[in-house]
Amino acid sequence: MTSTPLKGGGKATRSSCRSAGYSKVYTQRAPYHPDGVFMSFEGYNVEVRDRVKCISGVEGVPLSTQWGPQGYFYPIQIAQYGLSHYSKNLTEKPPHVEVYETAEEKDRASRSAEWTVPKGCSLSTVSDRAKFTSVKQFIAPDNTEGISLQLGNTRDFIISFDLKFITNGSVSVVLETTEKNQLFTVHYVSNNQLIAFKDRDIYYGIGPRTSWSTLTRDLVTDLRKGVGLSNTKAVKQTKIMPKRVVRLVAKGRGFLDNVTISATAHMAAFFAASNWLVRNQDERGGWPIMVTRKLGEGFKSLDPGWYSAMAQGQAISTLVRAYLLTKNHAFLSSALRATAPYKLPSEQRGVKAVFMNRHDWYEEYPTSPSSFVLNGFMYSLIGLYDLKETAGEKLGKEARVLYERGMESLKAMLPLYDTGSGTIYDLRHFMLGTAPNLARWDYHTTHINQLQLLSTIDESPIFKEFVKRWKSYLRGGRAKHN
Repeated sequence: MTSTPLKGGGKATRSSCRSAGYSKVYTQRAPYHPDGVFMSFEGYNVEVRDRVKCISGVEGVPLSTQWGPQGYFYPIQIAQYGLSHYSKNLTEKPPHVEVYETAEEKDRASRSAEWTVPKGCSLSTVSDRAKFTSVKQFIAPDNTEGISLQLGNTRDFIISFDLKFITNGSVSVVLETTEKNQLFTVHYVSNNQLIAFKDRDIYYGIGPRTSWSTLTRDLVTDLRKGVGLSNTKAVKQTKIMPKRVVRLVAKGRGFLDNVTISATAHMAAFFAASNWLVRNQDERGGWPIMVTRKLGEGFKSLDPGWYSAMAQGQAISTLVRAYLLTKNHAFLSSALRATAPYKLPSEQRGVKAVFMNRHDWYEEYPTSPSSFVLNGFMYSLIGLYDLKETAGEKLGKEARVLYERGMESLKAMLPLYDTGSGTIYDLRHFMLGTAPNLARWDYHTTHINQLQLLSTIDESPIFKEFVKRWKSYLRGGRAKHN
């Protein structure tokens, strides 16, 4: 697994991990279910990671710099973004939502929207046939200050609005910040530029938006990714935070509706990830990873376009949840197509390896020789479980067979990952004859969390036994010696 389950950075020593709670073993909610919380992902904050360049304004999902500073869409990170917000939505109370503009007469009494319309601009309420509702139409040429709506929210920082442009335009949000109370402006512009930062202005391209769509943005993330923008793999550390959402400013010609600010918008993030996965699946059923990956000395590099069983599995887990919520078959059929790479060996651009000519394994990194990464394999199995349980006897048959074969392999091979004092990340020591690649403590706890989940869906005593022993290693336990 490449996106580490931790919010912080840096490496931990064995002793500091245990005492500082650096990695956490979660209490498994009984029993795991495909429409429930995904593992312990309600504790994940994908967007704050320094290897997330920003959340794309066009796609609404994170752009990774994990293995390259230019930024690329990394399906594992996108699925984790979706699954973490889905899980938070189940575990947190519904957010406070402040409504600023609906363009409806009946809503006037509760809050009179305070718009400023400078000379040369116009703002009117019109009826929109497509939306069956009233909306705000604005005309604000580029050489004007633009029309603005006072917001003044000091409590919450997720802004959302429905938008349709007739011409090129922008919607900007002015923020008072902790940086000597200076004002910074985040501009959402009708172009395809990813992100730019100059003086106190941050720009995100949101695409042309010539038909109605909802834009939902986390202003904390957008401000901090802009100020921290760098040409390296990691976003620069910054202390800046927004203190107050001052106003919204629209330029160009277009329509606005349903301007709100809320504490969270988890389902918007979840569906951004789910829809990205449907749109970006290729004809082979996979989500190709478009960067070179070198797992280590002795392994051939993976050239751009490789598939990962972990990406396939976590994407399936995301898509199954989207299907269960919406009953939209596009999500289910995308999940069903995603099993194809599980059936093809790595050398045929699939993700399947076979250990000792006997045990089928789904590779997080389909390397040559095979690497047998444990945590990525278990995530690939959880995805297959979600699919077989959701798709039913007939449609889910293929996922069921792949899952059962994988589970047999896991039960047979788990002992190979146990050092007697911790766990091993992969089997390179066996495949290459090198020293073992010991799992860091955060990966060790991921292994435990995954086995805990699997122990609620499979009765085999092996899972509970390994969970117990592997937990004891966190407390300094050791296997018996001769």
